[in-house]
Amino acid sequence: MGDTEREIERTYESPGRDAALPDLTGAGGVAAVLPQGVVERDAVHYDTADLRLAAASLTLCRRPGGGAPGWRLELPVPAAAGARDGIGMPLSDTVPAELAALVRSRTRDAELIPVLRLRSSRDTTRLFDAKNALAAEVSVDTVRARRLGAGGSTAEWTEVGVARGPGAGPALLDAVEKRLRRAGLRRTAPAPTAVRALARTRTATGEPVVGEPAAAVAVSAGDHVLAYLREQADAVVAHDPGVRRGLPDSVHQMRVATRRLRSAFRTYRAFLDRSVTDPVAGELKWLAAELGVDRDHEVLSRRLRTRIDALPADLLLGPVRARLRSWESVRRAGARERTLAVLDSGRYLALLDALLAEPPLRPAAGAPARQALPGRVRKVHARLAGRVGRALALPPGRERDLALHHARKAAKRARYAAEAARPALGRPAGRFAERMKAVQTLLGDHQDSVVAREALRELALQAHAAGESAFTWGLLHGEEAARAERLERELPRLWSKASARKLRAALDG
Repeated sequence: MGDTEREIERTYESPGRDAALPDLTGAGGVAAVLPQGVVERDAVHYDTADLRLAAASLTLCRRPGGGAPGWRLELPVPAAAGARDGIGMPLSDTVPAELAALVRSRTRDAELIPVLRLRSSRDTTRLFDAKNALAAEVSVDTVRARRLGAGGSTAEWTEVGVARGPGAGPALLDAVEKRLRRAGLRRTAPAPTAVRALARTRTATGEPVVGEPAAAVAVSAGDHVLAYLREQADAVVAHDPGVRRGLPDSVHQMRVATRRLRSAFRTYRAFLDRSVTDPVAGELKWLAAELGVDRDHEVLSRRLRTRIDALPADLLLGPVRARLRSWESVRRAGARERTLAVLDSGRYLALLDALLAEPPLRPAAGAPARQALPGRVRKVHARLAGRVGRALALPPGRERDLALHHARKAAKRARYAAEAARPALGRPAGRFAERMKAVQTLLGDHQDSVVAREALRELALQAHAAGESAFTWGLLHGEEAARAERLERELPRLWSKASARKLRAALDG
């Protein structure tokens, strides 16, 4: 993969043709303002014919010169407002395969073609703090945009960009913004320059409008369910580049989105055409399982390492850490290659197409959301109550462990059901979801302990077979068993809060 840099930038425009910078000395602790000169930039931006990248605020461009020749892909960072990752690759005649892969969840089978040429004169100024550290970089760009293809138009404007330095906080951007506003500049929508340029140079009235979409007003139960499905489908697509890049937590977040989709299909099946959603749910289960191979190993390994690190040195008998590393390498061998192969498969791309096509609604979906949604959430909660009751009635052992595992899945489904209903039901659904999350967390920790004990037994057997001491593995197994017992004792108290009648009744408002 090419060089990556993370950037947090704000953009401003002047009502007139020119944008003169005010004196920024003293703004947010700026001690020195040093002009860097003007650089001419020229870039051709690539997208699909229907501008799928621009619709998601992604930009992909080829720069033949102008100080930074090469290819550059910029992606929004999920859950980090305003942040973007820029990935550069050497100059070539065609889109680099690595960058094409990172946008495949957006493009799928559509071809990437040149859609826009952006030329700009960039006048850069760097701001330094009292310790001579780079606080921010301010650029004044005179932008000239030309849409490529038949019927394209041109546009020209001047904009100011302020990118935060590596050690600066958001307060600096706020202080600089005050100076810019007093100078007559106004902050633009949080979209890349290329996306705004595409909006200014639309080729036809039938072309999709890129930028911030207008929020639809959800009224019926079906409206709310479809809005939730769109949100989760977008999350699957948005986390795809992070999974390909191996970013922390990206696999987990993608799996969560697949689970939420499957849960919504099941909870709100009365509103959806199951002939469409059932096959998609099956494919989502396949995807989650494939993604889980590496993720589950990662979580388990981290848990075992944490437990080992907490032990006194005199209780680590034998090559404990070396044994764990060997065990990890065997279990995770080829896992990343397998994940990437899944994301490049035709089966996965077909699933994305299916997710982004809204399922037909059944007549029951037309009911008002506040009337129809509470009953679906209560039904899921009743299933959870039955599973918790059955688990608590069993004696400790494998059968109870399995029953608690099934209860954990039901708690997760109840939580997701309430989260999906929250836009319609408000705070009561939010409180319900929080209680369900607490139950899910406890049961999830219990299940992690079950899995950890199985792994510790396997490690102890391997150590014994190799002539090593199995003492430490047995000690950790005992600690995990004790933790599971504590969680099982805690469950009735926690469940008494989550099963209260007033909690279910609150969903009715």
